[in-house]
Amino acid sequence: MQLIAVFDRLLEQHGPQHWWPADSLFEVMVGAILTQNTAWSNVEKAIANLKRAGKLSARDIVATPHAELAALLTPSGYFNIKAQRLRQFCEWLLENGGYARLAQRETAQLRRGLLSVHGIGNETADDMLLYAYARPVFVIDAYTRRLFARLGLVAGDEPYEAVREFFEATLAGESPARDDDMTGLFSEYHALIVAHAKHVCRKNPACDRCCLRADCPSRQQSSAA
Repeated sequence: MQLIAVFDRLLEQHGPQHWWPADSLFEVMVGAILTQNTAWSNVEKAIANLKRAGKLSARDIVATPHAELAALLTPSGYFNIKAQRLRQFCEWLLENGGYARLAQRETAQLRRGLLSVHGIGNETADDMLLYAYARPVFVIDAYTRRLFARLGLVAGDEPYEAVREFFEATLAGESPARDDDMTGLFSEYHALIVAHAKHVCRKNPACDRCCLRADCPSRQQSSAA
Protein backbone atom coordinates (compact mmCIF):
# COMPACT_ATOMS: atom_id res chain seq x y z
CA MET A 1 0.00 0.00 0.00
CA GLN A 2 1.41 3.41 -0.93
CA LEU A 3 2.07 5.96 1.80
CA ILE A 4 0.15 8.62 -0.10
CA ALA A 5 -2.88 6.28 -0.27
CA VAL A 6 -2.75 5.91 3.52
CA PHE A 7 -2.70 9.69 3.80
CA ASP A 8 -5.73 10.07 1.54
CA ARG A 9 -7.77 7.58 3.55
CA LEU A 10 -6.80 9.13 6.87
CA LEU A 11 -7.72 12.57 5.57
CA GLU A 12 -11.08 11.30 4.37
CA GLN A 13 -11.83 9.70 7.74
CA HIS A 14 -10.56 12.43 10.08
CA GLY A 15 -10.56 15.62 8.00
CA PRO A 16 -7.95 18.42 8.15
CA GLN A 17 -6.32 18.69 11.59
CA HIS A 18 -5.08 22.31 11.43
CA TRP A 19 -1.87 21.56 13.29
CA TRP A 20 0.17 22.79 15.22
CA PRO A 21 -2.28 24.35 17.74
CA ALA A 22 -0.50 27.53 18.85
CA ASP A 23 -0.79 31.32 18.70
CA SER A 24 2.86 31.90 17.73
CA LEU A 25 5.87 30.08 16.33
CA PHE A 26 7.64 30.40 19.67
CA GLU A 27 4.65 28.75 21.33
CA VAL A 28 5.01 25.86 18.87
CA MET A 29 8.59 25.31 20.04
CA VAL A 30 7.63 25.54 23.70
CA GLY A 31 4.86 23.02 23.11
CA ALA A 32 7.26 20.64 21.36
CA ILE A 33 9.39 20.53 24.51
CA LEU A 34 6.53 20.33 26.99
CA THR A 35 4.66 17.57 25.14
CA GLN A 36 7.41 15.05 25.88
CA ASN A 37 5.88 12.21 27.93
CA THR A 38 2.53 13.87 28.50
CA ALA A 39 -0.87 14.46 26.92
CA TRP A 40 -1.41 17.62 24.88
CA SER A 41 -4.20 18.75 27.22
CA ASN A 42 -1.60 19.03 29.98
CA VAL A 43 0.69 21.05 27.72
CA GLU A 44 -2.13 23.50 27.02
CA LYS A 45 -2.58 24.07 30.76
CA ALA A 46 1.14 24.75 31.24
CA ILE A 47 1.25 27.16 28.30
CA ALA A 48 -1.84 28.92 29.64
CA ASN A 49 0.04 29.37 32.94
CA LEU A 50 2.98 30.93 31.09
CA LYS A 51 0.64 33.29 29.24
CA ARG A 52 -1.17 34.39 32.38
CA ALA A 53 2.16 35.05 34.09
CA GLY A 54 3.45 37.02 31.08
CA LYS A 55 6.30 34.53 30.65
CA LEU A 56 5.77 33.24 27.12
CA SER A 57 8.92 34.66 25.56
CA ALA A 58 12.49 33.38 25.48
CA ARG A 59 13.84 36.33 27.48
CA ASP A 60 11.16 36.09 30.15
CA ILE A 61 11.66 32.34 30.52
CA VAL A 62 15.43 32.75 30.93
CA ALA A 63 14.88 35.52 33.50
CA THR A 64 12.39 33.49 35.58
CA PRO A 65 13.79 31.68 38.65
CA HIS A 66 13.77 27.90 38.27
CA ALA A 67 11.27 27.25 41.08
CA GLU A 68 8.80 29.75 39.64
CA LEU A 69 9.16 28.40 36.11
CA ALA A 70 8.77 24.80 37.29
CA ALA A 71 5.60 25.74 39.19
CA LEU A 72 4.10 27.23 36.02
CA LEU A 73 4.94 24.04 34.11
CA THR A 74 3.51 21.67 36.74
CA PRO A 75 0.54 20.51 34.60
CA SER A 76 2.92 19.17 31.92
CA GLY A 77 4.56 16.67 34.30
CA TYR A 78 8.29 16.25 35.01
CA PHE A 79 8.14 19.98 35.60
CA ASN A 80 11.62 20.40 37.10
CA ILE A 81 13.23 18.63 34.14
CA LYS A 82 11.08 20.50 31.63
CA ALA A 83 11.82 23.84 33.27
CA GLN A 84 15.53 23.13 32.88
CA ARG A 85 15.16 21.98 29.28
CA LEU A 86 12.96 24.91 28.33
CA ARG A 87 15.41 27.38 29.87
CA GLN A 88 18.37 25.77 28.08
CA PHE A 89 16.52 25.91 24.77
CA CYS A 90 15.63 29.57 25.28
CA GLU A 91 19.25 30.39 26.17
CA TRP A 92 20.39 28.66 22.98
CA LEU A 93 17.73 30.48 20.95
CA LEU A 94 18.84 33.88 22.25
CA GLU A 95 22.55 33.10 21.95
CA ASN A 96 22.01 32.22 18.29
CA GLY A 97 20.16 35.39 17.37
CA GLY A 98 16.57 34.31 17.90
CA TYR A 99 14.04 32.79 15.56
CA ALA A 100 14.64 35.09 12.59
CA ARG A 101 18.39 34.49 12.53
CA LEU A 102 18.02 30.73 12.95
CA ALA A 103 15.41 30.63 10.18
CA GLN A 104 18.16 31.64 7.74
CA ARG A 105 20.04 28.39 8.35
CA GLU A 106 19.77 25.43 6.02
CA THR A 107 17.65 22.61 7.40
CA ALA A 108 20.52 20.21 8.17
CA GLN A 109 22.47 22.93 10.00
CA LEU A 110 19.42 24.07 11.94
CA ARG A 111 18.63 20.48 12.90
CA ARG A 112 22.17 19.94 14.21
CA GLY A 113 21.83 23.08 16.28
CA LEU A 114 18.54 22.00 17.81
CA LEU A 115 19.91 18.55 18.61
CA SER A 116 22.86 20.17 20.38
CA VAL A 117 20.50 21.51 23.06
CA HIS A 118 20.28 19.22 26.08
CA GLY A 119 16.90 17.48 26.21
CA ILE A 120 16.00 17.97 22.55
CA GLY A 121 15.99 14.68 20.66
CA ASN A 122 15.10 13.75 17.12
CA GLU A 123 11.32 13.91 17.47
CA THR A 124 11.30 17.25 19.31
CA ALA A 125 13.76 18.79 16.86
CA ASP A 126 11.71 17.63 13.90
CA ASP A 127 8.50 18.94 15.48
CA MET A 128 10.15 22.35 15.61
CA LEU A 129 11.58 22.11 12.11
CA LEU A 130 8.27 21.11 10.58
CA TYR A 131 5.77 23.20 12.51
CA ALA A 132 7.81 26.26 13.54
CA TYR A 133 10.33 26.56 10.68
CA ALA A 134 8.16 25.04 7.89
CA ARG A 135 10.86 22.61 6.75
CA PRO A 136 9.92 19.41 4.87
CA VAL A 137 10.94 17.02 7.66
CA PHE A 138 8.78 14.03 8.57
CA VAL A 139 8.23 13.56 12.31
CA ILE A 140 8.51 10.00 13.59
CA ASP A 141 6.84 9.14 16.87
CA ALA A 142 5.50 6.05 18.63
CA TYR A 143 2.15 6.45 16.87
CA THR A 144 3.85 6.35 13.46
CA ARG A 145 5.79 3.23 14.34
CA ARG A 146 2.67 1.47 15.68
CA LEU A 147 0.41 2.29 12.74
CA PHE A 148 2.86 1.53 9.95
CA ALA A 149 4.23 -1.60 11.61
CA ARG A 150 0.67 -2.92 11.70
CA LEU A 151 0.33 -2.03 8.02
CA GLY A 152 3.56 -3.93 7.33
CA LEU A 153 5.32 -0.89 5.85
CA VAL A 154 7.99 -0.65 8.56
CA ALA A 155 9.30 -3.13 11.12
CA GLY A 156 8.72 -0.61 13.88
CA ASP A 157 12.06 -0.94 15.63
CA GLU A 158 14.34 0.71 13.05
CA PRO A 159 16.55 3.65 14.05
CA TYR A 160 14.76 7.00 13.97
CA GLU A 161 16.71 8.32 11.00
CA ALA A 162 16.02 5.23 8.92
CA VAL A 163 12.25 5.58 9.36
CA ARG A 164 12.33 9.33 8.73
CA GLU A 165 14.33 8.90 5.53
CA PHE A 166 11.96 6.16 4.37
CA PHE A 167 8.92 8.41 4.73
CA GLU A 168 10.55 11.44 3.18
CA ALA A 169 12.01 9.59 0.19
CA THR A 170 8.91 7.49 -0.44
CA LEU A 171 6.47 10.39 -0.26
CA ALA A 172 8.71 12.50 -2.48
CA GLY A 173 8.55 9.73 -5.07
CA GLU A 174 4.80 9.18 -4.73
CA SER A 175 3.82 12.86 -4.68
CA PRO A 176 5.30 15.15 -7.38
CA ALA A 177 5.25 18.21 -5.13
CA ARG A 178 7.65 21.05 -4.47
CA ASP A 179 9.32 21.47 -1.08
CA ASP A 180 6.69 23.90 0.19
CA ASP A 181 3.96 21.44 -0.78
CA MET A 182 5.85 18.62 0.95
CA THR A 183 5.96 20.66 4.13
CA GLY A 184 2.19 20.94 4.08
CA LEU A 185 1.83 17.25 3.30
CA PHE A 186 4.18 16.19 6.09
CA SER A 187 2.55 18.44 8.69
CA GLU A 188 -0.97 17.24 7.85
CA TYR A 189 0.15 13.61 7.62
CA HIS A 190 1.75 13.61 11.06
CA ALA A 191 -1.33 15.21 12.59
CA LEU A 192 -3.58 12.61 10.96
CA ILE A 193 -1.39 9.76 12.22
CA VAL A 194 -1.73 11.11 15.78
CA ALA A 195 -5.51 11.42 15.44
CA HIS A 196 -5.86 7.91 14.01
CA ALA A 197 -3.57 6.30 16.57
CA LYS A 198 -5.34 8.00 19.46
CA HIS A 199 -8.87 7.21 18.41
CA VAL A 200 -8.72 4.12 16.17
CA CYS A 201 -5.34 2.37 15.89
CA ARG A 202 -4.83 2.32 19.64
CA LYS A 203 -2.86 -0.22 21.64
CA ASN A 204 -6.09 -2.19 21.57
CA PRO A 205 -7.20 -1.20 18.07
CA ALA A 206 -10.76 -0.48 17.01
CA CYS A 207 -10.32 -2.17 13.63
CA ASP A 208 -14.03 -2.04 12.81
CA ARG A 209 -13.73 1.77 12.61
CA CYS A 210 -10.49 1.86 10.63
CA CYS A 211 -10.39 3.21 7.08
CA LEU A 212 -7.28 1.09 6.45
CA ARG A 213 -8.63 -2.26 7.65
CA ALA A 214 -9.09 -3.77 4.17
CA ASP A 215 -5.34 -3.50 3.51
CA CYS A 216 -4.00 -4.04 7.02
CA PRO A 217 -2.15 -7.37 7.56
CA SER A 218 -2.66 -7.09 11.31
CA ARG A 219 -6.40 -6.76 10.83
CA GLN A 220 -6.50 -9.71 8.43
CA GLN A 221 -4.52 -11.90 10.83
CA SER A 222 -6.78 -10.87 13.67
CA SER A 223 -9.88 -11.72 11.62
CA ALA A 224 -8.44 -15.11 10.61
CA ALA A 225 -7.77 -15.95 14.25
